[in-house]
Amino acid sequence: MGLKNSRPKLFPGDIVEYPRNKFFSHFAIYYGERDGVPYVAHLTCRDSDIKLLLYGRALRSEVKLDPLELLGKKYKVNNMFDEVHPARDFHNVVKQSIDDMMGREVTFDILFHNSEHQATLFRYGIKKSEQIDKIYKHIMPAWKKLFEEKKL
Repeated sequence: MGLKNSRPKLFPGDIVEYPRNKFFSHFAIYYGERDGVPYVAHLTCRDSDIKLLLYGRALRSEVKLDPLELLGKKYKVNNMFDEVHPARDFHNVVKQSIDDMMGREVTFDILFHNSEHQATLFRYGIKKSEQIDKIYKHIMPAWKKLFEEKKL
């Protein structure tokens, strides 16, 4: 009552979801405060000239550390796998993984890897959709020839 903003309390390692539209959300990991400012680690994406044989077109990505407010004030905590997998220790494992990834450019497939998968990989050590590799093995023959002839 009387609260203007009733956002949930964040704990280091929480997955923060920023809804963008009814089909898409951007995900980040709450990193903690620095000089009183709360920060999140999130995946940025840009087009890449690289193509991956199994998945097709790729994205160039990197993990950035930005103030929580920079990504917007409308967010919710969405830890996704809390009932299925235990969260990894933030200070000894997750924070170290984030620090190691920051500034390093990584190429990911355009259809599978995104900020949601990166967030679950940091928090739980697993990709959100582990079965995707099995599916792509059946889809890939449809574009393999075009891909090798550089028509795709």
